[in-house]
Amino acid sequence: MEGGPTGRIFVVHEHHARRLHYDLRLEKDGALKSWAVPKGIPLEKGVKRLAIQVEDHPLEYAGFEGAIPEGEYGAGEVRIWDRGQYEALSWDEGKIEVSFMGKLLTGRYALVRFSKAGENQWLIFRTG
Repeated sequence: MEGGPTGRIFVVHEHHARRLHYDLRLEKDGALKSWAVPKGIPLEKGVKRLAIQVEDHPLEYAGFEGAIPEGEYGAGEVRIWDRGQYEALSWDEGKIEVSFMGKLLTGRYALVRFSKAGENQWLIFRTG
């Protein structure tokens, strides 16, 4: 499941677990790098949202929709909110810049490590 000539795949899962949140997943190095975004990914500039980095997921998970059974980690309903391709503009330890080409997510975004809040805490916001 390669992203093709214009970029790599991304998916945003709408996850109805204990609390509704969104899971951003970016294909990189043969896996889906993943962040839980409690309030959803902002569509407009000027809005910053917390994104909590979680464990990588296998590429096959990009197409998952359905129910995670009670008693399992992440139990609840999972739906694909958006998917498409992205281009990585830069990717380092503290900042990731991408351009999304999806149905709902389009344009440039940044994920910036928010180390004051904790090791896995990031902020996501639209830059262009």
